[in-house]
Amino acid sequence: MTDWLHPAFTYLLTAIHTLLALAVTFHVLLKKREVGSAIAWMGVAWLSPGLGVLLYLLFGINRVHRKAFRIRQRRQLPHTHRLPDAPARSDHLAQLELAVDRLTNRSLPTGNKVELLRDGEEAYPAMLAAIDKAAISIALSSYIFEADAAGEPFISALIRAQARNVDIRVIVDGVGSGYIHSPVFQKLRAAGIQVGRFMHSFLPWHMAFLNMRSHKKILVVDGTIAFLGGINITAGHLPSHQPASPIRDVHFRVTGPVVTQIAEAFAADWYFVSGEELFGKKWFPPIEPAGDAEARVITSGPDRDRERLALTFQQAIGCARSSIKLVTPYFLPEDRLIASLVLAAMRGVAIDIVIPAHSDNILVDWATRAHVTPLLEAGCRIWRAPKPFEHSKMFTIDGEWSLIGSPNWDVRSLRLNFEISLEVYDDDFAALIEQQVEKRKGRALSLKKLNRRALPVQLRDSAARLLLPYL
Repeated sequence: MTDWLHPAFTYLLTAIHTLLALAVTFHVLLKKREVGSAIAWMGVAWLSPGLGVLLYLLFGINRVHRKAFRIRQRRQLPHTHRLPDAPARSDHLAQLELAVDRLTNRSLPTGNKVELLRDGEEAYPAMLAAIDKAAISIALSSYIFEADAAGEPFISALIRAQARNVDIRVIVDGVGSGYIHSPVFQKLRAAGIQVGRFMHSFLPWHMAFLNMRSHKKILVVDGTIAFLGGINITAGHLPSHQPASPIRDVHFRVTGPVVTQIAEAFAADWYFVSGEELFGKKWFPPIEPAGDAEARVITSGPDRDRERLALTFQQAIGCARSSIKLVTPYFLPEDRLIASLVLAAMRGVAIDIVIPAHSDNILVDWATRAHVTPLLEAGCRIWRAPKPFEHSKMFTIDGEWSLIGSPNWDVRSLRLNFEISLEVYDDDFAALIEQQVEKRKGRALSLKKLNRRALPVQLRDSAARLLLPYL
């Protein structure tokens, strides 16, 4: 009897493994777009009985995508409208406008004003003044929000606003603002302020979400004035406080009709976090023109918006005729963006890329040196911004179009993070961004010097580059 049971049990396990591996294979074939990822997951499922299927269930299925799809089926934002298929402009940026029309399904309103704020020294007082003037509503989202010299004034300002009966919603990232313990979350909740932690869970089957963060920095006050950019709420952005690791960055104050789109982006995240829908004039009031710029919000993330930011970058690069200037704290773009920049340089576009001389992640610095050789060979100029750590994110083409916001030029921002950007069609604003990029130029990164790296250093840098999807 035992001799009969043993092979029968083996056959049963084999049959179960085959069925489960087939199920994973069918799901991968239907859902995975990247060939390398699809092959890897199928291999894991077939070659690691039981464990491979478990790993795929935990880490291979994009449940964020599925949840976002269900949310969008139930909820339509009131101010987002599909535009006609013809762009409003007729210059060489017309195709860029049309592409982003279709990518975002958002209008490109005019009548906006975008003001640059340098570091926390300018950004925080402006943001706090807006909070203190709030009469109706405050929407605040930050990747990092610390209860320190920068964060405590915000906590106090929010508590004062609540005492004035201002309706407040706050989102802090479930990892960036503290995973095990989040002092800001605890203080705001203890004060009775409605606050949510983005994708925070200790459940093992939610561990796959730890790599998917809300990197957005948004403040909308009374639905009429907004702030966004790269500045988190942390003392590192206050040079006058002489922090141990100072950060140089820019933020932007936005007024005009596009503020409604920024408020919508927050509302979608709040619905994702809490299930509460924000609506009405409290959050989306009519807004009068405040300037002359055309501007539009571009949201992106590892859901149905996954390709949106990368495609915007690619289209902008393809439309550039004379110049591309950008500054980013992390420069590890996908190969298709490297190829787009190389092609732009080959057709005579002057390309200037500013990265930190030393970032806050040494692995990124190593990987970058192994990643940028094709750009230098094509004639792109890469500059190393001197200390303090350059955390700004600015991108402009031809002195006419600019992109600002939270994304970096790396795979994490393009595929894993939830990000918010603002595209701006305005010559004066583009000139301002170009000036900021020029000011940040330090020593040029030399192809000759890169090629002279010792073999162990080249091997180290190339090995770090293999971590590109996770850096």
